[in-house]
Amino acid sequence: MNTNTKPVKSGFTTQEVSFLSNGLKLAGILHVPQTANPMAPSPAIVIGHPGTAVKEQTAGLYAHLLAERGFVTLTFDAAYQGESEGMPRGLEDPAQRTEDIKAAVSYLSTLQIVDADRTGVLGICASGGYGVSAAATDPRIKAIATVSAADVGRQFRNGGDGTQDISVIQNMLYLAAQARTATAKGAQESSFPIFPETEEQAKAMGLHVYEGWKYYCTEQGQHPRSAKTFTWSSVDKIAGFDAFRFADMIAPRPLLMIVGSEAVTKWMTEDALEVAKEPKELFVIDGATHVDLYYNERFVIPAVTKLEQFFTKM
Repeated sequence: MNTNTKPVKSGFTTQEVSFLSNGLKLAGILHVPQTANPMAPSPAIVIGHPGTAVKEQTAGLYAHLLAERGFVTLTFDAAYQGESEGMPRGLEDPAQRTEDIKAAVSYLSTLQIVDADRTGVLGICASGGYGVSAAATDPRIKAIATVSAADVGRQFRNGGDGTQDISVIQNMLYLAAQARTATAKGAQESSFPIFPETEEQAKAMGLHVYEGWKYYCTEQGQHPRSAKTFTWSSVDKIAGFDAFRFADMIAPRPLLMIVGSEAVTKWMTEDALEVAKEPKELFVIDGATHVDLYYNERFVIPAVTKLEQFFTKM
């Protein structure tokens, strides 16, 4: 483990760490409150980033804010992207992403400063779906919360707003199958772009796409290591994934889902809550869109306040 420790703000320090997930070394950042004490272990939260993001973006923001409130927090780059291992780069494999979250929980359980019986998961966007999936089958996760939850399977099958024609995913599956055949014959792994090339193209595709483009492709939130492409071999893995299929298995552990009232993806959170059993809670932040909850302090702060209240009860 790399233990390059440095103070960031009053209240907590950060450490660069690493841990294994299915044999791949994942790069993480551990946020340690100054109140952390091995003699009185602290509650801890694994924080998963959105699908194409890295640990330094919105996951890092939530990690900082929750560490300031006394939680040990861990962010990490998913396998195949950022500073973590995995080839081909840009592979989005829901099974691996779910395993990454469980591996992060395992890592936290080895730390003397962490109370393993008070370890939760916060999933943002795609990691909201992956976090629900992980919590359903890993009882070490004592509480699961999501912010702007998205199930990548639903995203690809139905579109962000749930109205996409089935022909879109059928065509993508056809192209993915062709790419698999080409790879079998010796071609290099091929990829497709996640975001439109220009602002004009992004605007023409609707507010949700434009918001994502602006966050990931401009100074608003861009990071040089965030993913800009997915491999074609990701498509059939994603298309067959249902993040919320077993959400009912989380109970009696608590589930909190935070979503903006104006989020195009709000229907996905509602889908998850239909499957989940009590205790479960929907917390709607009035006026916020899906991406507002990535960075906009006006909406992030009330989300973090709610998360603090929720995870304190673990």
